[in-house]
Amino acid sequence: MRLLVALLLCVVGLSQSTLQTGAPRSPLPHDAYIWQRVWTPPVIAAAQRSADLVRSWRVLVAEADGAGRWIKVNVPWDVLRETGRPVVAVVRIDGRLDDARVSPLLDKIPTILTSTPVSAVEIDYDCSTSKLVAYAGFLEALRARLPPSLRLSITALPTWMNSPALERLAPNLDELVLQVHAVDDPHRGLFDPAQAARWVHAFARRIPRPIRVALPAYDVRVTWRHDGRLASVEGERPLLTGDAPGETLRTSPQAVLAFLHALQRDAPDSLTGIVWFRLPTDSDRHAWSPETWRRVITNWLPPAALSATLVAAGSPGLWTVTLSNEGSVDAAAPRRVRLDPSCTLADGANGFRLVDGAPLSLQSAGGRLRAHESRIVGWARCTEPQRHLDVAS
Repeated sequence: MRLLVALLLCVVGLSQSTLQTGAPRSPLPHDAYIWQRVWTPPVIAAAQRSADLVRSWRVLVAEADGAGRWIKVNVPWDVLRETGRPVVAVVRIDGRLDDARVSPLLDKIPTILTSTPVSAVEIDYDCSTSKLVAYAGFLEALRARLPPSLRLSITALPTWMNSPALERLAPNLDELVLQVHAVDDPHRGLFDPAQAARWVHAFARRIPRPIRVALPAYDVRVTWRHDGRLASVEGERPLLTGDAPGETLRTSPQAVLAFLHALQRDAPDSLTGIVWFRLPTDSDRHAWSPETWRRVITNWLPPAALSATLVAAGSPGLWTVTLSNEGSVDAAAPRRVRLDPSCTLADGANGFRLVDGAPLSLQSAGGRLRAHESRIVGWARCTEPQRHLDVAS
């Protein structure tokens, strides 16, 4: 009898262990960077509307730019307080600064935090891998100057994993935010889900600290030098690059959502959340729409609903080609819009160009349409055409 009871207890224990091991992981919480230097009405409205999506805000409060200037951001703390979410103050340090210009920031950073209602501070310093030892010393000195109750985190780059000094960053940190979106190879785009997953697991094996993953909800424009090398990356602020050859690297909401699903299924134990760069607003044309961002976070991204039509232009036989997104989230521009066979002349506009053939068609250079947005992408001369056109993704 005692043997039977012992066997039963073992079976119960094993079944409970199996249930615990196979239990689904709790959804990862989401933070968002508010990276805008000027708090315009659209930025304030976005923070107010999106507070229910985030665990906390990560707010840019100051930066040391490439010239070594110390620039403070005028943050409306009353607006943030009303959202009811804790705030992590982020200080950006330009990666081009040398040690001589980084060291004085040890006095500036604690000073700016004394008058801000924050729960933590994050240092965003894209230092080169060769400088990690010096950066570890900087963090140790900064930690000694901060109140013990104030948490300290940093953004981290995947390239740092090539350094044996990586672990030296950890002792003075409460957490790290691993940035898996980058233009290290523009030909691979801004975000590679498979590469990002490898980085997350590799970083977790190296760093014994809680990790959050920074994901992109934005686009960047890159330009090239005449020798083919990368010249500039235009993200949250426009650059005066003139007519330099370039292209826009876009982040697919569908790809990011698939990556989130993969993290839910297979994530290291030290992964504690997601941080979005950056808070989308109605006026930011380089980012997803706020509604698309909401749908990705809430795990419901409906299919695209694009259509193209010919609209009479007021002159007999002249039509505009109008592309419309009738859905509730952003949609990638179709690869091609085929015109009606009765169209004999045409041209593209707003990112589309004419492709000869039978029938004529307009080819896209990429881009996206926000929900309920319409855009003229060309014109055509046609005789009694079918108004609704074929779009090819």
